[in-house]
Amino acid sequence: MTAQLHVVIAIANTKGGVGKTTTAVNLGAALAAPSRRVLLVDLDSQASASLSCGVPRSRLRPSSANVLLNDLPADQAIRPTAVPHLDLITGSLELANADLVLSEVKGREQTLKHVLKGPRAKYEIVILDTPPNLSLVGINAMVAADGVIVPVAPQYLALEGLVTLLTSLEKVRSRLSTRNRVLGILLNMVDGASKGQAEIRNRLRAQYRDRVFHTEIAATPALSEAPGNGQTIFGHAPRSKAADAFRRLAGEVLDRLHQR
Repeated sequence: MTAQLHVVIAIANTKGGVGKTTTAVNLGAALAAPSRRVLLVDLDSQASASLSCGVPRSRLRPSSANVLLNDLPADQAIRPTAVPHLDLITGSLELANADLVLSEVKGREQTLKHVLKGPRAKYEIVILDTPPNLSLVGINAMVAADGVIVPVAPQYLALEGLVTLLTSLEKVRSRLSTRNRVLGILLNMVDGASKGQAEIRNRLRAQYRDRVFHTEIAATPALSEAPGNGQTIFGHAPRSKAADAFRRLAGEVLDRLHQR
């Protein structure tokens, strides 16, 4: 990828518990590693991505809610993280009321796209950690994004949810004339010893083929422990298999962005 691309990537899935935030935080850190300017935008009222980056709940403001709902310039909400070249706009509880506030706004689906114009010009990659639903905030993320990465746990219900999500994304793209595309489907929280998971993974790859990333993210203790320490996997366990997997994923993402 070249610096001139300035792309926005949404990490999205309407089903919770599939490692969406883990993906957003650690992929952002991996992409930022070689002096690439990356901005992570936390759009979830739980602010899990922000907490994972070491921001305490008492210091979440100003957040993406202030940018989306209170006309705060995005630049004033950006803060550095402990990861070099990775900056953050935090989430906060105020996002829980975002749909109610945005419903009164003209062109409400375009709000996030407009407020990200400034940061988009300054960062090579902006990553959006979206809420686990296609609320107005989620739709805003789809409209603002050039591409979507969909983390999926290898479980039957997660696969059913994937079909629903991809259909919804297509409707948003058609109705709102967006340019986003599915950059890839990511198999996440993988247990390599599970025969049941292996069957589902094979089924997913057979059905979606090249849309599925080659890299799979295994469920490991290191990935579970890192958020509790306010660290990415690279701060917590930089030589772990999980860290290596996110480095490989970052490479795949960049390759797919080259193919735009």
